[in-house]
Amino acid sequence: MRRLAATFALLFGSPALALELPAWLAGHWQTRGGQTTTEEVWLAPADGLMTGMSRTSGGKKPFFEFARLEQRGGKLLYIAQPGGAAPTEFSLTASDAESFRAENPGHDFPQRIIYERRGNDGIDARIEGDIDGKPQVQHWQYFRVR
Repeated sequence: MRRLAATFALLFGSPALALELPAWLAGHWQTRGGQTTTEEVWLAPADGLMTGMSRTSGGKKPFFEFARLEQRGGKLLYIAQPGGAAPTEFSLTASDAESFRAENPGHDFPQRIIYERRGNDGIDARIEGDIDGKPQVQHWQYFRVR
């Protein structure tokens, strides 16, 4: 599928960015690693907005983040508030029925946020960017909580 999209982009220019919110993200998701558990909960889209939160527990100290996906001015934004901090906006630069990528090249870390749907019951999420000129990636494999 990605090869087909890349070929299309070469022949006809970049495909239009899908402006629909990723309804497939709605639900309760969880991953475990060692002593830690990370959960994300996303509400279904309504009026151009999805709200979400994440919580990591069982590690050295608990962590939480508020997030939202919103349609604004003809574009989609991913807005993160780790630890309840001031919001940081990332513009969606790629979006289709199975994934999205949001970017903010001026942010310290991450500069990219990527979510990919894995069937109905899985999501791969990762954040990417540079810290002190060195590439960094953090990755989570979530499974739907029933």
